[in-house]
Amino acid sequence: MWGRSSFPSELAHFRVSGYAIRFHFTITSVTKVSHHNMYPNTLLFIDGAWSPAASGRTLPVMNPATGEQIGTVAHAERPDLDRALEAAAKGFKVWRKISAFERSKIMRKAANLMRERADAIAPLLTQEQGKTLAEAKGEILAGADTIDWFAEEARRAYGRVIPARAEGVYQLVIKEPVGPVAAFSPWNFPINQVVRKLSCALAAGCSIIVKAPEETPASPAELIRCFADAGVPAGVINLVYGVPAEISEYLIPHPIIRKISFTGSTVVGKQLAAIAGAHMKRITMELGGHAPAVVFDDADVETASRMLAGAKFRNAGQVCVSPTRFLVQEKIYDQFVDAFVGHARALTVGDGFDSKTTMGPLANSRRIAAVQAFITDATQHGATIRTGGNRIGNKGNFFEPTVITDVPMNARVMNEEPFGPLAVIAPFETFDEVVAEANRLPYGLAAYAYTRSARTANAIATAVESGMISINHLGLALPEVPFGGVKDSGYGSEGGPEAIEGYLNTKFVSQAGL
Repeated sequence: MWGRSSFPSELAHFRVSGYAIRFHFTITSVTKVSHHNMYPNTLLFIDGAWSPAASGRTLPVMNPATGEQIGTVAHAERPDLDRALEAAAKGFKVWRKISAFERSKIMRKAANLMRERADAIAPLLTQEQGKTLAEAKGEILAGADTIDWFAEEARRAYGRVIPARAEGVYQLVIKEPVGPVAAFSPWNFPINQVVRKLSCALAAGCSIIVKAPEETPASPAELIRCFADAGVPAGVINLVYGVPAEISEYLIPHPIIRKISFTGSTVVGKQLAAIAGAHMKRITMELGGHAPAVVFDDADVETASRMLAGAKFRNAGQVCVSPTRFLVQEKIYDQFVDAFVGHARALTVGDGFDSKTTMGPLANSRRIAAVQAFITDATQHGATIRTGGNRIGNKGNFFEPTVITDVPMNARVMNEEPFGPLAVIAPFETFDEVVAEANRLPYGLAAYAYTRSARTANAIATAVESGMISINHLGLALPEVPFGGVKDSGYGSEGGPEAIEGYLNTKFVSQAGL
């Protein structure tokens, strides 16, 4: 990363991150399809206008299903960043003076445009990222819901009056926008990750410079086009692409930028947080994870295995909140492994444009090499491959849904986020044992648990060190709920009413009459 208990046998519905994903259970294979949708060359958006980079430089955009170049994206350098900074400073002065009520109306209009354009944007997302059309459209519609949520939060960023100790004194708490924001987002959810930061900033009255992912540029550009067409003033939203390190090292220390939001790996996040800290910049960090999924022996094995398989292989496992370490109590361990392996083998791997595909390719060739390295290391440490384990074909980034067991604790995959279609299943005996394993790593983003016992559910929710835990269903990442981690998985929230606080300064005003 820079993430119903009954169903017909041939079709399952999973509710993940606020939208439904459909899995057809068929033989694992690669399905191919021709592409009819034109992919645009993506430009920068600065001060209300689309433009190429000042240097004219571009970067190639590749289709992960074919390995072929499908377009280009403008490559921003310092002259472009300086223009974006100037525009953001100007845009902030305008946007902060627009009432929350009017900001909300513009945002709601942008959300409606997203819904109207979903069928046109989804093919772009599938071409550049690889996920299925159904997942792509689901991400777009979920993005529209996120805009709506923060549009309403804009009208409810209340201050308060504090009772004074002396007569004639008024003590007011006022919420003010923090200022221009620099936002950095990854390629796994090109719309979902941008829309949270963008919507939060606009709701609070901030302007923003979005550094969107170069590998998946067209879909976030269409998101921002919706905001521009909805009437957001020039300069309030700016969009750049380029070398991530160069852009972050220039924008974060710049005096115009007052707030940073980053989604990506823990290693990069720590580097950016150090830069921000040196300049006393406010930051929100949503970083890597290694989510434990705990299945107790009183759980419904079929339901748990089906839902967790859906969550694991969604977006080919390239999800920050993807369950990665499946910890199953010994009594039902073999039964769970068999059921989970069955669900993995039933997935159809292929081009996201094919209606039969239920898992698309990995987003880039780096992920192929990374997943293969994890599997090689695990097997060298004695792990057993229960299904999968191989790249599919030599064109495109297709990889088999993979399940491994008997993995020792010193294997890399037990300690590093796999970020791919790789599931590790291990047995446990006691509650204390599984809690120790769940909390062993420095990560604490998401966790999952399945049990029929209310007492066990309450206990595991209390004991696991994570920013989020979903028990007996998949209930993370809705717009109205907090989204963020603890420990090395970051701090701050990108969802729920907590999110907007990161974009607001608290000012105390104490006033007495003369």
